Amino acid sequence: MDHRIDQDALLDDFLRYVRINTRSDPSSKSYPSTAAQLDFASMLAGELKGLGLDDARVDKYGYVMATLPANTSNPSPIMGLIAHMDTSPDMSGEGVKPQIHRAYDGTDLVLNSEAMITMRADDFPLLRQYTGQTIITSDGTTLLGADNKAGIAEIMAALRFFRQHPDYPHGTIRVAFTPDEEIGKGTQFFDVKKFAADFAYTVDGGEVGELQYENFHAAEATLLVHGTNIHPGEAKDKMVNASLLGAAFLQKLPERERPEHSTGYEGFYHLVSFRGEVEQAELRWIIRDFELSGLRNRQRKMEQICQELNGQWGKDRFRLETRDQYYNMLEKLSAHKHVIELAREAMLSLGIEPLVRPIRGGTDGARLSYTGLPCPNLFTGGHHFHGRYEFIPLESMVLASRLIIQMAGMLTEKHVSGHP
Repeated sequence: MDHRIDQDALLDDFLRYVRINTRSDPSSKSYPSTAAQLDFASMLAGELKGLGLDDARVDKYGYVMATLPANTSNPSPIMGLIAHMDTSPDMSGEGVKPQIHRAYDGTDLVLNSEAMITMRADDFPLLRQYTGQTIITSDGTTLLGADNKAGIAEIMAALRFFRQHPDYPHGTIRVAFTPDEEIGKGTQFFDVKKFAADFAYTVDGGEVGELQYENFHAAEATLLVHGTNIHPGEAKDKMVNASLLGAAFLQKLPERERPEHSTGYEGFYHLVSFRGEVEQAELRWIIRDFELSGLRNRQRKMEQICQELNGQWGKDRFRLETRDQYYNMLEKLSAHKHVIELAREAMLSLGIEPLVRPIRGGTDGARLSYTGLPCPNLFTGGHHFHGRYEFIPLESMVLASRLIIQMAGMLTEKHVSGHP
């Protein structure tokens, strides 16, 4: 059966969603971190009910969960679909003005003529592979929000297809929209037992074909540096400048093991903030490695530097705290290869070449896989997330929706080799 997606409805949904500012806030003490996410959750629950998922609800933490009942007696496992509602705090999501570039001609894209913001094709050569397609961007003053409003819109489009084609066979499908993924808290209160899926997919990847089931082991590190502030006119042999000590710590980390020098399976230390004065400085890193032993070596390296500098400058000048954030889902998914194979075979049946790539980051799926819910990551079709040059082709979004439909159909027909 041809999976005819209602492209107009998909586009309309996506444009509505990105105009809603659901930027998460890492400094917030509430959950979800911003009230707008709760408002968006309530809106999405209403739309799910309109698509026939009558049990759609929002819990007190802002999680939206809903069920599309099976329409066939052919037994099949329960598949889950997950996307996150928040957008990255890295750039503003306020007042997003999506721009639709139809029949893209392969040249530079002018995002905002008044602000002279142009997306040059020479700087973003990926653009040219979408010549002739409909490309969606922001106006360059904000991010677009395809991460992860595209995933939500694509899931909605698949559900709309099932409603419009009630004879297309599918098993029970569980849907969840989550808050605060971008600040690492997307699964903090996720009730896996309540979700009640046998396995799930986050629809949160990039280029068409991406199938991701391994990611970084991740930790964060915070260094507090205590100095001694003395009037500079009387500072000789007395002042200890905390900011300079913080810089000394930085110099002892391997220069080539930073994000800007790493790719593929290479890990890194990434300094995300440095706030310093003479009296006190605070430095924060995220630490990443695909091997847990590598992550532990990086943590030990930082602890050794801390001890060395405390020996040089006096006890307790440097205080380092590290905390694990998430782990590589591959360690859990290796026991559930049929979940990966379902996505791979569905892609191939649609003429999509699977692009098996490690995630140089993390997803809700990484954490969920460690709670007993196997959860690889599927493409949305977007590129350059978290910044002003984010874009997504409409045709890629259609393919993402078709993939969901294809997987649901294949499950009921038991096309997955090795299915338990």
